[in-house]
Amino acid sequence: MTTDIDSVKAQPVTFTKREEANVLEALEDGVAGCHANAVKLDSQSQSVDTSLILDRYAKDYPLGPHDQPQSMCPAFGSLRVGLRMKRTATILSGSACCVYGLTFTSHFYGAKRSVGYVPFNSETLVTGKLFEDIRDAVHKLADPKLYDTIIVTNLCVPTASGVPLRLLPEEINGVRIVGIDVPGFGVPTHAEAKDVLSGAMLAYARNEVLDGPVPAPAKPQQDTDSDRPGITLLGELFPADPLVIARLIEPLGLRVSGTAPVREWRELYTALDSVAVAALHPFYTASVREFERAGRPVFGSAPVGVEGTDAWLESLSATVGLKRTLVDQVKNDNLAQIRQAIENAPIKGRITLSGYEGSELIVARLLIESGADVRYVGTACPKTPFSTDDCNWLESRGVHVNFRASLEDDVYAMQQTNPDLAIGTTPVVQKAKELSIPSLYFTNMISARPLMGAAGAGALAQVINAAIAGRYRFERMTSFFDGVGTGEKAGVWSELPVERPAFKEQRRRRREKNAAARTVEEPI
Repeated sequence: MTTDIDSVKAQPVTFTKREEANVLEALEDGVAGCHANAVKLDSQSQSVDTSLILDRYAKDYPLGPHDQPQSMCPAFGSLRVGLRMKRTATILSGSACCVYGLTFTSHFYGAKRSVGYVPFNSETLVTGKLFEDIRDAVHKLADPKLYDTIIVTNLCVPTASGVPLRLLPEEINGVRIVGIDVPGFGVPTHAEAKDVLSGAMLAYARNEVLDGPVPAPAKPQQDTDSDRPGITLLGELFPADPLVIARLIEPLGLRVSGTAPVREWRELYTALDSVAVAALHPFYTASVREFERAGRPVFGSAPVGVEGTDAWLESLSATVGLKRTLVDQVKNDNLAQIRQAIENAPIKGRITLSGYEGSELIVARLLIESGADVRYVGTACPKTPFSTDDCNWLESRGVHVNFRASLEDDVYAMQQTNPDLAIGTTPVVQKAKELSIPSLYFTNMISARPLMGAAGAGALAQVINAAIAGRYRFERMTSFFDGVGTGEKAGVWSELPVERPAFKEQRRRRREKNAAARTVEEPI
């Protein structure tokens, strides 16, 4: 059974009673998604291919204190990358509830594009019919007039069950087929899921290049002067940042050859056609591996602030081999402008910063150079060789940097620091507001602004200073709502709930009794 990808535009995804029953049954069994026990899911995976995939993910994306994502489903990231690409179709295979939730991505980002869905039930999953359904859906969609590529994504249950996407044809009617597994128990964050898809596409494109000539992009992303060596920018950036970097490196005889993740398939070729790769976002492990296999050296950090730009230009020079006079001239032309922009828009206040986008460290560097007192930086992403310089720079200034930070870590740091502003994820922002602390959601309010060069130097000051200055409003709100119910008494009640300690004690004893009984029943 397959759903026509175009039909999704006209009607919402609906499920039969049998499909709903299968979903509920899977939920009760604890195997319906990333919230299931990771060990149980892993034990169900009988496929050698799946084991190899999970082993690679364990090395590429090492887990932190949690074995499951604390933010949105990781496939949110890989789905976003695919939806932003031209002439690209996306098919999801997973539990109905997961697919239904992930369609939110296409609406949230205004992709105006359908998401294909291949449903399953216990029978099709066990017998292998699910793979046949996926294969049929791919063949049905593979129209070269409409698509350059089709991306097929296994979510948790198909991955754990070993649905072998590698057995799909690499190409159908000239349309490339890219299959990836993005289980919540193997990919810790949605940011790293972007790397899963980006790395898979780079691997495919690199093999195409090795096979022979490939078509050039219809509209190169940045500079059309192909005589100058190109630098590829790795990471999802604010649209102005690649332009700022292109102007920065132009006097060095370089150009921005492309960015990854890309917006259309042909841009993968230009991303590979470079002399070096700037890992502005440091967690793209699979993508870095493909660039290095293509012989492209990779260096980290980003041109943010005065010291950050100075260090980035030095890394670029060491990687590519530039003339010292050219590098010094570029510094003279740009660092003074960045310094002036920072002086014109200083930031004053104590700040804690956390997020799951992967750019938290370079944002913290810019905040500190702008005058902010940053005490804590938490990122859900792991530490990699390309985040080392930024980490060292921050720690040398007394900042506590926490990789694979959990929500509990971020909230605790905020509570202990009592900042003038908390920048973080939605639950951190919510907790800060409950404490009358001004807060900003990192993804929408911070990472959606330019960061690089002089343009980025003053971009954060306005929103941050305005938020800090508004603390009195939170204090007034806290005072106004003082005494209103919280916790179990939160909400609108005709009568406030009454504490019943005797009932709670009875429930506690029953839980302890049941736990003791389970311990006795477990085999030795």
